[in-house]
Amino acid sequence: MPDPVNETPAQNARSARKGREVPDLSAERVDHRFKALPPDAEGLTVGELSAQRRNLFTGGYTTPVLALSAESVAHNLRLLETYAERHGLAFAPHGKTSMAPQLFDRQLAHGAWGITAAVPHQARVYRAHGIARIFLANELVDPAALRWLAAELDADPDFRLVCYVDSVRGVELMDEALRAAGAGRPVDVVVELGAGEGARTGARTEAECAAVADAVAAADTLRLVGVAGYEGEVPKADPERVRAWLLRLTGLAAAFDEEGRFDAGIGEIVVSAGGSAWFDTVAEVFAEIPALSLPVLKLLRSGAYVSHDDGHYRHLTPFNRVPEEGALQPAFRLWSQVVSRPTGEQAFTNAGKRDAAHDLHLPEAQVVRDARTGGIRPAGGITVTGLSDQHAWLRTEPGADLEVGDWVGMGLSHPCTSFDKWQLIPLVEADGTVVDHIRTFF
Repeated sequence: MPDPVNETPAQNARSARKGREVPDLSAERVDHRFKALPPDAEGLTVGELSAQRRNLFTGGYTTPVLALSAESVAHNLRLLETYAERHGLAFAPHGKTSMAPQLFDRQLAHGAWGITAAVPHQARVYRAHGIARIFLANELVDPAALRWLAAELDADPDFRLVCYVDSVRGVELMDEALRAAGAGRPVDVVVELGAGEGARTGARTEAECAAVADAVAAADTLRLVGVAGYEGEVPKADPERVRAWLLRLTGLAAAFDEEGRFDAGIGEIVVSAGGSAWFDTVAEVFAEIPALSLPVLKLLRSGAYVSHDDGHYRHLTPFNRVPEEGALQPAFRLWSQVVSRPTGEQAFTNAGKRDAAHDLHLPEAQVVRDARTGGIRPAGGITVTGLSDQHAWLRTEPGADLEVGDWVGMGLSHPCTSFDKWQLIPLVEADGTVVDHIRTFF
């Protein structure tokens, strides 16, 4: 088995995409399905529209429109690639953040081992777009999904999926469904260690993890390849508590290895963790994993980095703790237009809950594009105080320069619920030139 950590980015991208041709997303036709695209572009392909390099503000795009910064996306891709290389990590970014195959392709080209999924639908999207390495960070017990997985594995010898298991009952259900499907290849599984009492999924104790591993060993349809978990669910998480849980996880891998639970034929032992809040501590603890009987694939799964944000992850990112390692850049900006200015203290734009992430924080007014001059200025004295379905409520301080027709550029919090409101997102350079359109599949 090749060592993915030592592959070049180009080799890794080819390895992770073996198996099928990738659909040409640029051939899709522009029409009413896609919010904010220029009405006069209807009938063009997405590739043809992108090739025109229109300006976001003057090229016919309608408001509200969500834009991704081309420069910030490129910066973030490079930063995590160099971070993983520096710390000897492989990474499988969580694709549920964007569900955008074009971004998956760029993540793979920047060294990603594969892409992480949470549910079967996401894995099906990945397979339809050529992803050959998938880490499924959930226990998969749906018989229909397991039949699909068995068929995918049997049809493509280069396809690899690694899946969580966290219960004896779950193992029984997987084995039953895979045997009924006539699976020809075993499914690779990792035992999930829960992050503590009251946390999310995962076996709570090492003894329970061992019982799950015993059940896997008794099932010919499954193959134990490692251990995994999610440190973001550690109760009252701080560096010490997160580190303590990660040491339990790596200790579990070492104990399983010492007990002879890993067959030499697996080629490598998978140890995986790492959301977007504590990957610095993951890197520190994974660097301390002792030599095991097989090479260790130290797999990070952070996903939000590709776009970052102006709220939740701006505050949580580990780069705040290790500024010498670099800094991620927020890539999203939601542009909406002032459609009402009923009083000197109040204004409304035409973007609301259908357009902006609002599950964690309200959008943040950052800049104003003047409708008269086209100039862009800071959004001084302007605060988003609420969202209706199709309106943003703005409070304006005395003297705030804002009138009907102006465009307000807003920063967003939580990329996962920003991407999923938009099927086609303009990728925009700093001068407003639209260079591509990112297709999502939610």
